[in-house]
Amino acid sequence: MKVKKFLSVALATVLSVGMLAGCSNSNNSSGGSDSSEKGKVYYLSFKPEQEEQWKEIAKKYTDETGVEVKVVTAASGKYEQTLKSEITKSDAPTLFQINGPIGYQSWKDYCADLTDTELNKHLLNQDLAIKGDDDKVYGIPYVEEGYGIIYNQSIMDKYFKLDGAKVKSMDEINSFTKLKEVAEDMQSKKDELGIKGVFASTSLTPGEDWRWQTHLANLPIYYEYKDNNVKDEDKISFKYSDNYKNIFDLYINNSTCEPKLLGSKTVTDSMSEFALGQCAMVQNGNWGWSQIAGVSGNTVKEDDVKFLPIYTGVKGEEKQGLCIGTENYFCINKEASEADQKATQDFINWLFTSDKGKDYVTNELGFIAPFDTFSDKEAPQDPLAKEVIKYMKDDNYYNIDWNFTTFPSQQFKDDFGAALLEYCNGNKTWDDVKKLVVDEWASEKELTK
Repeated sequence: MKVKKFLSVALATVLSVGMLAGCSNSNNSSGGSDSSEKGKVYYLSFKPEQEEQWKEIAKKYTDETGVEVKVVTAASGKYEQTLKSEITKSDAPTLFQINGPIGYQSWKDYCADLTDTELNKHLLNQDLAIKGDDDKVYGIPYVEEGYGIIYNQSIMDKYFKLDGAKVKSMDEINSFTKLKEVAEDMQSKKDELGIKGVFASTSLTPGEDWRWQTHLANLPIYYEYKDNNVKDEDKISFKYSDNYKNIFDLYINNSTCEPKLLGSKTVTDSMSEFALGQCAMVQNGNWGWSQIAGVSGNTVKEDDVKFLPIYTGVKGEEKQGLCIGTENYFCINKEASEADQKATQDFINWLFTSDKGKDYVTNELGFIAPFDTFSDKEAPQDPLAKEVIKYMKDDNYYNIDWNFTTFPSQQFKDDFGAALLEYCNGNKTWDDVKKLVVDEWASEKELTK
């Protein structure tokens, strides 16, 4: 699989994963009067977890070079919409991102040829790049990430000591059957454990539901693709929908709140519940460490933050690892002036090749970067990044590819999320949800042709 292939060549030089920028729009501009001659950078950032880090990076680069760097962050779940609005302006983004092959098809008219750029030459595995029909590179991946079920070892240890505990260590939880047995037993003993529920709340507020309509949905699609020996399909059967339902039901029925309240919950709510010790587990990625560590009153010790694979009841899942991949590809706007395109190239080169830039990448953004400019000594040290790297290295596990980059559209994902909420509210059956997924996959794929 691609990730394994990449890691076998690259892991000694990778560093940890994280996410992109923050929640609200931010301007970072300074520099001298000759900024137009130097060119300028406008980066439209993707995710709301690291706004402050990107603001700091932009300011540092401007202070060092005099080149204006503007960073704007799209709201959660609104990147495509924001990009559509911004790309047509006279002061359009010079640097933006796509999430994979589907994203490239939507934005290829704006993607400059990056084949001969310095950053592309440092890419450890060219198979990871987004290429056009002409085999030229138009999107460069800049981070590898991993997600699974984050758990609090301290709470689990407390459970293991209870009379009648279903297991005595995390090593025994290696399948959905065992996870379900433990989770339901823990939920029945939540008062003894001092928690509100086993799992954090399943955020289903529109725009906050990406963990379910994208990340969790990746697992059944991965296994369906694997069975059919394909990398994409115009139509799916949602063959593993019952496996999705297995883990989704486990989340919502053994949670910190009732299923009918999930429409008001956000990702921030979920991560706060985990950080405050109100639950034992939460599904999220290694980028979630910054959210956990940043919560005021955080009770979770760094050494207690670990990853468990997302088990759904698929045959052979005892050897399943984390979901590891990327949906983060840099693109440079070919409609920008030559000076701005050059300035943008220089900015991302600085970020991933200079000592100062790499320090930001590792220690502030927490990225596992797929470039030969990083040594193994420069790997990030946060607990979730180290867990991802551990699974990357361990050949006893197979990791799950990020096939959600082939999902047909944002509309498909939004409608899937809305259907999940209606299911939690009791207004849709699971068959209704499955039918919507199958039908909209086909119709939205047709629209991309």
